[in-house]
Amino acid sequence: MRNLLPLLNTHPGGRSALTCRYRCGDACFHEVPNKSDNEYVGDVIAGALSRRSMMRAAAVVTVATAAGGAVALGPGGTPAEAAPAAGAGFGKGPGAGPKADGARGLRFTPVAPNTADTVTIPAGYAQNVVIRWGDPILRGAPAFDPDKQSAKAQAGQFGYNNDFLSLLPLKGERGRQVLVANHEYTDEVLMFKGYDPEKPTREQVEIAWAAHGLSVVVVEEDRGSGKLTAVTRHQLNRRLTVTSEFRLTGPAAGGPLLRTSADRTGTKVYGTLNNCAGGTTPWGTTLHGEENFNQYFANGSSATDRRYGIGTGASERKWERFDKRFDLKQEPNEAHRFGWVVELDPYDPDSTPRKRTALGRFKHEAAQPRLTADGRPVVYMGDDERFDYLYKFVSSKRMKKGNDRAAREHNLTLLDEGTLYVAKLTGDSPADEIDGTGKLPSDGEFDGSGVWIPLATGDVSHVPGMTAEEVYVFTRLAGDKVGATKMDRPEDVEPSPRTGRVYVALTNNTDRGKSGKAGPDEANPRNANKHGHILELAEKRDNPASDRFSWRLFLVAGDPKDAGTYFAGFPKDKVSPISCPDNVAFDPHGNLWISTDGNALGNHDGLFGVATQGERRGELKQFLTMPNGAETCGPVIQDRRVLVAVQHPGEIDGASVEKPASTWPDGPGRIVRPSVVSVWREDGGDIGV
Repeated sequence: MRNLLPLLNTHPGGRSALTCRYRCGDACFHEVPNKSDNEYVGDVIAGALSRRSMMRAAAVVTVATAAGGAVALGPGGTPAEAAPAAGAGFGKGPGAGPKADGARGLRFTPVAPNTADTVTIPAGYAQNVVIRWGDPILRGAPAFDPDKQSAKAQAGQFGYNNDFLSLLPLKGERGRQVLVANHEYTDEVLMFKGYDPEKPTREQVEIAWAAHGLSVVVVEEDRGSGKLTAVTRHQLNRRLTVTSEFRLTGPAAGGPLLRTSADRTGTKVYGTLNNCAGGTTPWGTTLHGEENFNQYFANGSSATDRRYGIGTGASERKWERFDKRFDLKQEPNEAHRFGWVVELDPYDPDSTPRKRTALGRFKHEAAQPRLTADGRPVVYMGDDERFDYLYKFVSSKRMKKGNDRAAREHNLTLLDEGTLYVAKLTGDSPADEIDGTGKLPSDGEFDGSGVWIPLATGDVSHVPGMTAEEVYVFTRLAGDKVGATKMDRPEDVEPSPRTGRVYVALTNNTDRGKSGKAGPDEANPRNANKHGHILELAEKRDNPASDRFSWRLFLVAGDPKDAGTYFAGFPKDKVSPISCPDNVAFDPHGNLWISTDGNALGNHDGLFGVATQGERRGELKQFLTMPNGAETCGPVIQDRRVLVAVQHPGEIDGASVEKPASTWPDGPGRIVRPSVVSVWREDGGDIGV
């Protein structure tokens, strides 16, 4: 096995070298793919587009903004009362005076930071494991046996390293919901005894193929306890893997950049890779972001391969030895067929999931839609790479209400037509006040204005020198050309269903300010940013289709005792420490919940709730912590339940099946298994109330 000792204690954000290796192909130890010299501050768009492109972009923006203000969405996509319009700025949100027990929805005793090998939850709460890696969910699938695992068995069992979670209603079956889960990647060294990374067997590779992808499984609530359990072998249960069929749709589908020797049409793809976070649509489908797909491909050679972080040699998992499509010498276009947002209809087990090319190709962390006032979806997306960009897509088609066949078929086309944009952010403070320490400028906030720069609409490119197909397939290059703002790893992006404000998790970027790298700017104000921050956007006139917005930093993470931290102005001696925000979600009260990925403060990852409105805005409290080596993923916050994905438990340097670094979830002598956990109040009351 490769010697990992030189990598110990060097990973930014506190992750182990084992995590870097298997999740993202050691991305943080490779040279930053973004070599562009685009500006970070200054005049927006100036000189970036030709006169012709500017005129065309202006026409698109005029059409996109004609509808007026937004409709905020409540749980399940139902309309909710919107916050008062605040122009292009931020008004103070409504809220009652402070109460001793915290903001509504956050009235629990915070969990103290710790390193316990368990899921630690507040006093008065209970938990159970809903489903584990390897639990059978399809008819005919056997019970999990790690010593007798096969690719066939795994294809009928819950996959590995669960990440994004979505819970959808199930009409006609009381107490049941549909759980959809992403399976981001595999830790072969923690799955197979005696695993040799230089000589994986075909069976091991095929098991890994079957452990990637997506799971759909019906879950049922125990009425007496609040416990949530999987309903095995339900008709809606489904597994999608690296060998399942997917369709490419939208403006780039069928183009020459997406064709291979096995698919001359450029529309049929086998598999989905490295599905990280995602989103749930108002029309009842789920979205899944293909993130670190680059690590699965070998022998990259082109400039576009390098911009996407694809290496020139063998891949980590050596899949190219067993399927030529992972060898770019033989199939140079195959990598172009990954890095998309996938849309899945969990209510139709016979449907073919679709990769939406109109949303662009990059390392998608997530994709969460909201609707404009006239019913058009707007999807916000982050590209999880150091110095990469923030995007949004505005559909040109309106959602149809109802659940009849015609409405569902129409709504499954909403993400194929529209305009793709990238963000440019400008601060409003003097440059010398942004010194890289995180010290607030004289106006008391890191804030400013921004513009969404159009990249392409249908088959029309707004980027000089690039065709529309090139914009969609090489979206990073399009962002480079128009001078988008280089961010500190933009990950999950979520609009508030109450206020419409958009929250962006920026996990970390320890390369910020290094020699030859970008220095601090007001939207990314700290050099060697190991703790990350949360950005808050307000679209102009409360219109999500607008091309203008204002922004401010909501949280600057880290130890509250550190002067370079900020919690929306809330007293820092009354908040929990937080490091490396990753996935975000909203509860029914409008609080933002944040899961972390790589605690650089020396404690285990966790889940946190923070008030976004009222006099307690910025009050952040830790709700739970993870076992050894695990990351908090996929939070779902319902009235009476919190659901989290415990990803890669035991993923610590030197660990293996023979030498486990965790005994979670089943105790000593049992293999470590990524799992989904449900948490509820012991008295049956609402969470945090």
